[in-house]
Amino acid sequence: MPSTYTGLGIDKMATGENAGTWGTATNTNLEILEQISGGYLSQALNTTGATTLAVADGTSGDTNQVAHRCINFTAALAGNVTVTIPLDVQQLYVIKNSTTNAYSVEFKYVSGSGSSVTWASGDRGTKIVYATANDATNPDIIDATTDYVTATSTTTLSNKTLTAPKFADGGFIADAGGDETLVFGEVSTPVNELKITNAATGAGPILSSVSTSATDTNIDINITPAGTGDVVLNADTVKVGDAAAAATLTSNGAGTLTVTTGGTTDLVLSTNSGTNSGTFTITDGVNGNITLTPDGTGEVQATDAADATAAVKIAGKETIWIPALAMFGTTTNGADAQAVETTALRPELKVLDYDASTRENAQFAIAMPKSWDLGTVTYQVFWSPGNTNTDNCIFGLEGVSCTEGDTADVAFGTAIEVTDAGIGTIEDVQMTAESSAMTIAGSPADNDQTFFQLYRDAADGSDTFTGDARVLGIKLFYTTDAANDA
Repeated sequence: MPSTYTGLGIDKMATGENAGTWGTATNTNLEILEQISGGYLSQALNTTGATTLAVADGTSGDTNQVAHRCINFTAALAGNVTVTIPLDVQQLYVIKNSTTNAYSVEFKYVSGSGSSVTWASGDRGTKIVYATANDATNPDIIDATTDYVTATSTTTLSNKTLTAPKFADGGFIADAGGDETLVFGEVSTPVNELKITNAATGAGPILSSVSTSATDTNIDINITPAGTGDVVLNADTVKVGDAAAAATLTSNGAGTLTVTTGGTTDLVLSTNSGTNSGTFTITDGVNGNITLTPDGTGEVQATDAADATAAVKIAGKETIWIPALAMFGTTTNGADAQAVETTALRPELKVLDYDASTRENAQFAIAMPKSWDLGTVTYQVFWSPGNTNTDNCIFGLEGVSCTEGDTADVAFGTAIEVTDAGIGTIEDVQMTAESSAMTIAGSPADNDQTFFQLYRDAADGSDTFTGDARVLGIKLFYTTDAANDA
């Protein structure tokens, strides 16, 4: 009686068969059994269409393809492919899909409508499958991988503990020693949640609130310390608001909002969540400055008790008006004080006349404001021409500062000159451009007496104005570094 074979090619020897060669057939069967239990096969697939794993009855080795436990599929696929096995094969397989290119691989019986197992396009995973041979015409191939955790599987873990860190039963993540690090709480019907998004180079990761509810669109993020604990942000700069809107800081109750602020966008401070009027305090470190910088040409403004709103006076450029009446011609080459009557009972000009041929001088002295930053000053001359000439007139200003106990017999500092052309009409008021910066000699200090000398440099060949220059006064520009003179 001839031998018969199993679905995986094992020789079922008939009684009395293989006399004298029984050992060879038995050894081959044992080799096939070894392949079935743990054999490995690297199987190149057809790049398109179907590949059939063959059975070689009574034969061990790679020619008996179905009789291997572990199979590695290889090929550079050109389309979706199938791999088939005979209907009577019953085996547990561990199969790795090592094919390349974006096509699927289906593992199935050669015919019938039984279930199959498919590696989707791009899936290069390993699957545990078993061929059931559970029906003569429509047997099933079952994917057993779903019962195991893999790198790509979706698996629900219940009451499992992972170490370092530990994801522990009870709703918390613990450190390697078992101590709670992050505890999860819950409400009865949660729809809003936290989302952590990583970031590429140059950007920071994002912690955001998201919702599974179609109607919940504006979701707060609540950070609640225990007891009287604080929320501490260890950063040199804390930014609030987005690029398109003003930033708003508001207290979460009726208390006072105290904040230290800076930045380049609008900042709205309100208390009691904007419901009631309250107070806010902007504080600094010991003796530190507080800088408020509006955008562009905007002003820092304040509102008083009568609801009057105006710009806040801040340190910066200031002016002092010194009329000709506050000046005097020097004993040597002094400018001549005059009164120029226009039409009777109209403005009368009290002036200092500066000659057209000789340098003449006038002086005045002031105690500069304590808020002055002790730096350079500039000036502008207001004058009226003595005739209709339109040539250039050169004025100069020089200064020196004397502190208590200093002698007044001291030279002025370096003069700064400014040139202006005659306006062409007698009794017209005109003014020079603002001069460049002038340094006052004598190392100025607070509360000094500062002497100034204003001259016309008529001896300079560039001063070609032919009439008297009638000075009405000068506007002195200086810079403050304090809000007042206290």
